[in-house]
Amino acid sequence: MKKSVKKGIILAGGHGYRLYPATRAVSKQHLTVYDKPMIYYPLSVLMDMNIRDILLIINASDSDRFKRLLGDGSQLGVKISYKPEHDPRGIANAFLIGEEFTGGDNVALILGDNVFCDTLQIRTAAADFDGGALVFGVRVNEPEEYGVAEVDRSGHVVSIEEKPDKPKSDIAVTGLYLYDSQVTEIARGLRPSGRGELEITDVNQVYLNRGNLKLELLEDSVTWFDAGTADSMLQAGNYVASVERTTGRKLGCPEEIAFRNHYITAAQLKQLADDMPAGEYRDYLDKLRRD
Repeated sequence: MKKSVKKGIILAGGHGYRLYPATRAVSKQHLTVYDKPMIYYPLSVLMDMNIRDILLIINASDSDRFKRLLGDGSQLGVKISYKPEHDPRGIANAFLIGEEFTGGDNVALILGDNVFCDTLQIRTAAADFDGGALVFGVRVNEPEEYGVAEVDRSGHVVSIEEKPDKPKSDIAVTGLYLYDSQVTEIARGLRPSGRGELEITDVNQVYLNRGNLKLELLEDSVTWFDAGTADSMLQAGNYVASVERTTGRKLGCPEEIAFRNHYITAAQLKQLADDMPAGEYRDYLDKLRRD
């Protein structure tokens, strides 16, 4: 029996130093990737996976801005709650901050600066999740900049390392992870790394040691960006712009996902559009509803 994932965490805290000075006065997740805030993209991934109970881990100073942007999620047919990250202590710390939220359930974690385009394969893999841990990998040119997974000829993970000097493969582990109910206890048992952080790679190593780590290698049709630097954010924005201009379809549009997944009705979609100022985004939602 498959163990569905109904709860999701977006890790959207941190200082955004790699994007300074743009992040001096605003969270990087509020910066735009082409035509919408960065946070829309990871939110859309979770919603597209049929996850409707979502926790945002944010800097306390950004609380009002996030709540103004997303509210409690009811307008999208989801539930959004917030927890502050007072001191960034690594990705795995998200499970300690969100312990009350997860409540021992399976959970998806996505980093707030990750942009995925074309999520059909992700949605399918998530629907087939059957416990343990599931990570998503992509082939990259500079794997030493990421967590790296080594797989055997059968596709089984045999090793996983964080930013190795000599990578054993070109498969980078993206910032999207699915875990069973054991993840909080695993995170609690970690020791900080040399960077003083609770590393997500160490969580994955525990699952690997137990024989419960799986990797879904994303196909070429799935484009992924770690948009935490100026260059990668620009590349992501250019890609999104190209796809949207070519296809007329928006990427990372939570209102569209809510409507297509029947989280909201056509009348509710119309209300969302009516509450927006005149512009291209509102026109897109109006056309979506009419079509």
